[in-house]
Amino acid sequence: MKVLANDGISQTGKEALEKGGYEVITTTVAQEQLINYINEKDISVLLVRSATTVRKDLIDACPSLKIIGRGGVGMDNIDVEYAKSKGLKVINTPASSSHSVAELVFGHFYGLARFLHNSNRDMPLEGDSNFGKLKKAYANGTELKGKTLGVLGFGRIGQATAKVALGAGMKVIAFDPFIEKANLELEFFDGQKVNFEIKTISKKDVLKQADFITLHVPAQKEYVIGKAEFDMMKDGVIIANAARGGVLDEIALVKAIESGKVAGAALDVFEKEPKPEIQLLMNASLSLTPHIGAATNEAQDRIGTELAEQIISILG
Repeated sequence: MKVLANDGISQTGKEALEKGGYEVITTTVAQEQLINYINEKDISVLLVRSATTVRKDLIDACPSLKIIGRGGVGMDNIDVEYAKSKGLKVINTPASSSHSVAELVFGHFYGLARFLHNSNRDMPLEGDSNFGKLKKAYANGTELKGKTLGVLGFGRIGQATAKVALGAGMKVIAFDPFIEKANLELEFFDGQKVNFEIKTISKKDVLKQADFITLHVPAQKEYVIGKAEFDMMKDGVIIANAARGGVLDEIALVKAIESGKVAGAALDVFEKEPKPEIQLLMNASLSLTPHIGAATNEAQDRIGTELAEQIISILG
């Protein structure tokens, strides 16, 4: 049987599938040509990440498909229920990239807290001529240790991010409408383990108390953070969205930055991805990455291996 990994797959995942007797095709087929390609090649398994969409038209037009797989967590680019109603298996890898996203969030947080995103731009331009000026401009950094991290969405990724925060010496508070509490186990290099039980609180209390806020929620119809939510926050809060574009109101964010309510924000995802608004790209208070939350070598290896294991288990 043939597997089309249209958005790529790690070498470990490819090798695992080939060892299981599958032919793995890693050609990237344009969306408008995908139906014809799947039918011509008699593809049984279609694997995607976020670039390729799998909608009703493709599902109806490709009778050879048995499995649709998403390398990652969210599956908003796949008509999941419709695919299942047509007898297809739909799989993803919800746990594989959790720690990668968590580390990216904290890369942004540390950078924003010490103005690294701006300093790294300014030093090559003015480091030799205005060293003293830059030193003064970026002297008022803040430490994360002892601060409060608010986590909105306390599933796998939210919990992984909370673990990094606990390791950094932060207090963690969290909101999730479906989770009352979570037990977080921190493992250290020498085998020691420490357990923390985090009980979720109201969204309002998280917004009021947090010094840093991170979003880990699925795509939804309404904003999770908009003007009303910004108004509840502490002055000088720092925010990260590495979840989905559209869960944070970007216009309200810019206004909150201009008013001083928000000191800085990190965006890995955007409402108008892949063409973010120019006012975001040019805003000095924003630390930006191009949707790379899960894009580590380690995560991609885990994703590929987990997809291969699921496919082999389902199809034999």
